[in-house]
Amino acid sequence: MESNVEPKFLRLKHILGDNKSNPPIKPIIPVSKSAWWDGIKKGHYPKGIKIGPNTTAWRSDQIQDLVNTLCSQK
Repeated sequence: MESNVEPKFLRLKHILGDNKSNPPIKPIIPVSKSAWWDGIKKGHYPKGIKIGPNTTAWRSDQIQDLVNTLCSQK
């Protein structure tokens, strides 16, 4: 499905959630950080884009595609 919405960048806390944030951020994909990075290494999850020395972000359209794929597998 094609969308006219420009993709946004999501940081890891927006994808995996952050309970320490105020207000807490609910996860889009509820896996641990180590499972996320392992999934990237194995090609299951999209690679991030380095936007700073210690900052990686993911395109929102790629995360939505991943969610759609994961939901269709159930």
